[in-house]
Amino acid sequence: MQNSKAAAAAKKQKLKGCSALCCSCRLSISSSSEEAESSNSDRYPTISSLTHAMVQERLDKMIREREEAKNEERRRRRAERDEKTKFIVMITMEKSSYDPREDFRESIEQMIMTNKIHDTKDLRRLLNYYVSMNAEEYRGVILEVFHEVCTNFFLSCKQPLYHQV
Repeated sequence: MQNSKAAAAAKKQKLKGCSALCCSCRLSISSSSEEAESSNSDRYPTISSLTHAMVQERLDKMIREREEAKNEERRRRRAERDEKTKFIVMITMEKSSYDPREDFRESIEQMIMTNKIHDTKDLRRLLNYYVSMNAEEYRGVILEVFHEVCTNFFLSCKQPLYHQV
């Protein structure tokens, strides 16, 4: 039993081999009789196990390089996407108003003009902001005013101007 444990440990060491050629392992090329003798020696890895370890190390390096390239590509795409994203700073304040419809109109017009919002995605974000930041009782007014402002801004820009004579 002791012999089988020693044989298993020796086999494990032989398969493990040396991960680098910097240790005290000997690498020698010898005749077939010496090779048979050295194969009995479990202290030193064989040439094939060293070759296997070197090939495995190279494959691992290639896999790491490929993963790093993929990660770099993802970072680059994310940076490009972030450059295209607009960041709009909006400050909310509580305000008492006698004419909330007109106040919302002025505020929405100012936000669209100041931030040069033209994209439908950005307009939708702005509308969601107004709806979420104001009381539920004003949602209908906000939707109506937002529709009117967008219609005036964007449809009037696309229609040709006719001069009356």
